[in-house]
Amino acid sequence: MNTECGDAEIEQILDGIGPRLRKLRQERGLTLEALATTTGISVSTLSRVESGKRRPTLDLLIPLARAHHVALDQLVAAPASGDPRVHLRPLHKGRGSVLVPLTQYPGRVQVFKQVLAPRQPELVTHEGYEWLYVLAGRLRLILGSQDFTLKPGEVAEFDTTEPHWFGPADTNPVEILHLFGPRGDQAVVRAGPAASPTATPTAPALPSTDVPAP
Repeated sequence: MNTECGDAEIEQILDGIGPRLRKLRQERGLTLEALATTTGISVSTLSRVESGKRRPTLDLLIPLARAHHVALDQLVAAPASGDPRVHLRPLHKGRGSVLVPLTQYPGRVQVFKQVLAPRQPELVTHEGYEWLYVLAGRLRLILGSQDFTLKPGEVAEFDTTEPHWFGPADTNPVEILHLFGPRGDQAVVRAGPAASPTATPTAPALPSTDVPAP
């Protein structure tokens, strides 16, 4: 084995980690100060790692991978490029639900196709912004104190710091496109609010220019 070639390859990999970390942080709209607060790593250390002035060690990379919500190997080696096809890998969730990731780039808007099985509502909150587009079935969205029912072709978008839950509006599964972004904004729902659990008015279909059909 040629150790010189091996050493050169290792150096090239290490040299690429800093710029990759900087790009991830900037794409997520984070400052060095905010990342330092999240990871417990000092601003000066983060700056030196991103600029290549300090070699990244495992004890630095693990909290950074967690903060950026990426696998450790994505920091060490750039993802393969050249083939634009996304290789779909359905993830089977509890109670019959299925999640299919349609995008693979961390720090950007993530797109999923989901089939949601009936389940009990449980409101959650977290940082970010979500868009839901109904493909088939009826979707129930609870947003704070409001209760909505969406039909195929209708869309909702909302700040996920607002308590929310979504799932089938009846006993049948619902199929949706689910987009999740890093930034939140004022909640907007393009569907009619439900008058009661047993009688849920629906909104007119959205114009085709709003969200193109898949």
